[in-house]
Amino acid sequence: MSTSTAVVDGIVTRYEVAGAGPPLLMFSPGGFNATLDGWETHGLYQRTRMLARLRERFTCITFDKRESGRSGGRVERVRWTDYVNQGIGLLDHLGYGRVHVMGACVGCSIATLLATTHRDRVAGMVLYSPAGGPKYRRRQHARFAAHLAYVAEHGLTGVGALARATEAGFSDDGRVGPWVSVLRSDAEFAARYLELDVDRYQTIVAGMSRLLFDRDTVPGAEPEDLLALDIPALIVPGQDSSHAPSAARYLQECLPAAHYWDVPVAEQTADTAPARVIEFLESLTL
Repeated sequence: MSTSTAVVDGIVTRYEVAGAGPPLLMFSPGGFNATLDGWETHGLYQRTRMLARLRERFTCITFDKRESGRSGGRVERVRWTDYVNQGIGLLDHLGYGRVHVMGACVGCSIATLLATTHRDRVAGMVLYSPAGGPKYRRRQHARFAAHLAYVAEHGLTGVGALARATEAGFSDDGRVGPWVSVLRSDAEFAARYLELDVDRYQTIVAGMSRLLFDRDTVPGAEPEDLLALDIPALIVPGQDSSHAPSAARYLQECLPAAHYWDVPVAEQTADTAPARVIEFLESLTL
């Protein structure tokens, strides 16, 4: 499959459209390295062959989240709304109106916020292994703290040098920061990054950490907005410290039209998982 790029919300976005059938916008797993490739290489999704099976029935729209993979980025206090804007902007670029939406891992936070802010664009959503829980929040804050400590000691020049000296992403090594993939792929961005005011930069980073991960469950959409949402949603639980079962149950409690697939991760197989997702989506109309 070949990928394309589009400028969305002023940011270069790498994407791929493949398959046949109703459109399905897919927010990738992988945290701060949420790339379109994650649907075929990331743990559970590789094991279940989720994307390959979905492409048999749907037109799957996958993409690298901003600041991930080969998409670009911008130094600002990134909010969940900014991730939503990328998804909506890509749909507009491609000419899609109403679609199904699927989020995996951190993608569930973006998918639910998109549904609450753009109800007319979403026919139904799949929330697979939503990221959340107290250990997840603490882990995210620790990453940002490690980056801020490295900036305080080595400056932005040191961050740039570390980014060139290692292949680790922000999820693997907090020191490199949330813009590491753009530092590596965009020389002009890297040059501007080194000239930023350090104090202002540290304020931006601290604000991202505090406001992106502000709760001990699924971040993103507010519970009052989820409680008022009538869009059908299939929720599939995770089962580890970053994808706490409590996060999936929280979404079940908040979403009035939730369908909860109460199956342990070990039983989410190539035979069962794609089939359940397809069954749910095909029960809906665009």
